[in-house]
Amino acid sequence: MHKKEQILSKINEQGLMPLFYNTDLQVCISVIMSLYAAGVRLIEFTNRGEAALKNFSQLKLIVMKDMPDLFLGIGTIKNEKQASEFINAGADYLISPGIVEGICETANTAKVLWIPGCMTVTEILKAENMGLNFVKLFPGNMLGTEFVKAVKPVFPSIHFMPTGGVDTSSENLKSWFSSGVTAVGMGSNLISANIIKEKNYNELTKTAKNVLKTISIIKANKV
Repeated sequence: MHKKEQILSKINEQGLMPLFYNTDLQVCISVIMSLYAAGVRLIEFTNRGEAALKNFSQLKLIVMKDMPDLFLGIGTIKNEKQASEFINAGADYLISPGIVEGICETANTAKVLWIPGCMTVTEILKAENMGLNFVKLFPGNMLGTEFVKAVKPVFPSIHFMPTGGVDTSSENLKSWFSSGVTAVGMGSNLISANIIKEKNYNELTKTAKNVLKTISIIKANKV
């Protein structure tokens, strides 16, 4: 199985894409280790600050050494330059807020998985015609579960991952997965500002473990 397929399979299995950014490298390390302890094997570090590339590069080295079965990807990739920089830093996959053909070409050349963000049927159609079968629905809170239910029959081969509007409650998770999504992206609702402030990483591990368990039950019941 190629790496792209391995990652897509793991996203489907895990059903959760935790995402975060912090300027403090030690905080980043603690967050990743806490999520890893919960059983998370896919994490999106977001390119949302000046320290993003530097921190990602350091995190990747730690992951390779201590968490070799963890896929560490980079989000908020907006252009080819950023894509190349993070691919060179070892990103396992790239995620963008929208569709940029140049990023697709860069990722394909490097044989790295790229997940674009889509908000409209036209964008999903464009992604499908570009040969992609996994898209991020962003912003998920604006689109909602009814949007997924409406477009899923039109795009049966596309896997959807909403980001935004997803929280840790079983009700919220059940509504998203029952609408037809493959996975959900979760940022501050999982890795809260309070957890970071209080350095309550045990709480993060506990919460992430519960979310993974809830998603596993929902997927097993195929609701």
